[in-house]
Amino acid sequence: MSRDSKIEKPLVFSAMEAAKICGVVNQTAINWIRKGSLKASTTPGGQYRVYPEDLIDFMQRNNMNVPPKLLESVQRPLSKPEQQEKKKTVLVVDDDRGLNDVICSYLTSKLGGVQIQQAFDGFEAGSKMASLKPGVVVLDLDLPGVDGVKICRNISESPDSFGKPAVIVVTALDDPLVEQRCRELGVARYYHKPLSLPVLSQSLKELLPSLTEGA
Repeated sequence: MSRDSKIEKPLVFSAMEAAKICGVVNQTAINWIRKGSLKASTTPGGQYRVYPEDLIDFMQRNNMNVPPKLLESVQRPLSKPEQQEKKKTVLVVDDDRGLNDVICSYLTSKLGGVQIQQAFDGFEAGSKMASLKPGVVVLDLDLPGVDGVKICRNISESPDSFGKPAVIVVTALDDPLVEQRCRELGVARYYHKPLSLPVLSQSLKELLPSLTEGA
């Protein structure tokens, strides 16, 4: 029986269960927890408990294959108000922290009713897309961990896992083949750096028509 087939939908995993999902022995998972690599809580009896979201984050940060059923275990049907609210979330993914902050600050000032979230590498982007299910992802391609083209492919191949976001690529890469590949994967907009923030803001308004411009 595969690891994936054993995953039900628990609220929390024991260290042993987390170890089995990762394909390691129990002590290895305990060592990860003690080192602070794998986030966990402790019961009054001294047992470790790992939430599915934290296990997914850990596995993605360490380039492990996350079983689809584990991703499904953190998902539940959203109410219509929740769906609408998620669609007003924008995730900005760029490892240049200065540029990332500038983009987020500008969008916050120009777009009302939108929640701006940040990710600084490919692993963090995957984790936040799975948990936030944003309406739009503003995505650099040259990222540490998991590159942007692979992220586009993951979104295309597993849309339900990430909320089917529209993708706006913003990249310094000047490669027609990369651009063609991204468009084949369903990217909504493709821009080259240096970035025009007003153009980006306008694209978001077109992709999220419920947004209103702030003062």
